[in-house]
Amino acid sequence: MSQPKDHSSSLHNHIAAIRTEYKQLTLDEKDVEPDPFLQFDKWWQQAISAEAGEVNAMTLATASQDGIPDARIVLLKNIAENGFVFFTNYDSRKGQQLLENPHAALVFFWKELERQVRIKGKVTKVSQELSDSYFASRPTGSKVGAWSSPQSQVIASRVILQQNELNFKAQFGETIPRPEHWGGYVVIPQSIEFWQGRPSRLHDRILYTKNKDSWQITRLAP
Repeated sequence: MSQPKDHSSSLHNHIAAIRTEYKQLTLDEKDVEPDPFLQFDKWWQQAISAEAGEVNAMTLATASQDGIPDARIVLLKNIAENGFVFFTNYDSRKGQQLLENPHAALVFFWKELERQVRIKGKVTKVSQELSDSYFASRPTGSKVGAWSSPQSQVIASRVILQQNELNFKAQFGETIPRPEHWGGYVVIPQSIEFWQGRPSRLHDRILYTKNKDSWQITRLAP
């Protein structure tokens, strides 16, 4: 009887051979803005000009009360209330984790510019007014979806979502209110790091650290 083929060696060799040499741009302390939000805006505009894919996609890392980490991609929807805003179901797994441990990290990766932005800070809910305003701007399907999905809960099949969608469409018609279990969070940064890819893995890393009412700027080794 033939033995199953072990693909691990060829897979390892293929992964190990993947390399990208970063050499587009540089990042120097003398060129950055004194405020990281201004620096973020500068890089944001450049990412848009470079037509970066899903420019507002960011990894959101959270941890439970016992320190077990979790991560997923969410979308930046605003920069307000002194931080970076995203919206979700408060009853979701990330919502529960943020209730237990209200700290998070964000990572943006704009490969077109060979750049990352890493953010760490405290998380709070945004005002109800901001959540209401954003929810009102969403497409009808997304509004119904916020009601229809018991996010992160185990469900028997997709039929449950489809039935929920039909039920809520019939219930609300054209005027769909924001669910109490859905709204925004803001990550208020204590540190923001700007990472620029450079040749030979000697990348540029400029770190802003919050110090009372000001920001300290330092360079980190790659």
